[in-house]
Amino acid sequence: MEEQRIQTCDVYRTDQNLPSRFNQPDCFKGYGQKTDHPLYRTSNQTYGSKRPTVHEVQTQFFGGCSRFSEASLKSGMFRDCGFNTSVERSHVVVSTATQHHRANLLHRYSHHGNQGKDQKVTSQ
Repeated sequence: MEEQRIQTCDVYRTDQNLPSRFNQPDCFKGYGQKTDHPLYRTSNQTYGSKRPTVHEVQTQFFGGCSRFSEASLKSGMFRDCGFNTSVERSHVVVSTATQHHRANLLHRYSHHGNQGKDQKVTSQ
């Protein structure tokens, strides 16, 4: 017994310019080949492993204009070759208590850092 394939146009009213891949969703290949461990499987992987049905494919198709992309491909992407004069700031946030502690350590080592083993460092 031969399995009859349902097309999107049999169920829904479709646009005349609809590409054949949307009218025949059975032509989509490559779904559900890789099996992952069920513990690490996400809901997106489960949803994406199933082929689309006639109820899920689009019934209209509006192709986009590629004039902008063609022009940028010919001329290349914009590249700023100017001189960078801005000062880069650290993205790491340090608390004021840590900054104060570091300043005290720096002050202590700058005054007492060159002492020998015999001399005792007095704490402030």
